[in-house]
Amino acid sequence: MSYSIGEIWLIIALLGVGTYAIRFSFLGLIGDRKMPPLALKLLRFTPVAVLPGMVAPLALFPEATGGATDPTRLVTALAVVLVAWWRKNALWGVFAGVVVLYSGLILTGQL
Repeated sequence: MSYSIGEIWLIIALLGVGTYAIRFSFLGLIGDRKMPPLALKLLRFTPVAVLPGMVAPLALFPEATGGATDPTRLVTALAVVLVAWWRKNALWGVFAGVVVLYSGLILTGQL
């Protein structure tokens, strides 16, 4: 399926309006009200949940994107989880993942 340039820009504009509407509905309409403590506690976990939610399907099920399971990426995902849990810091996990991934790619001759 191919889209014309105009259709692509229309899709981008509609997605931008939709994204703005979703954010405004949360920040603009209830942003000045006090939120319940449970909601504030749960919102603290949002950034921690987003990164694994984007990466895990590609690391664990690459067949869905046309690739094959790669042991290097599985070890990298494990290293990220372990280091982030050990250090209680997502950035340390990301840094460890970069180091392990590139080290594994170099050792296996893929890079």
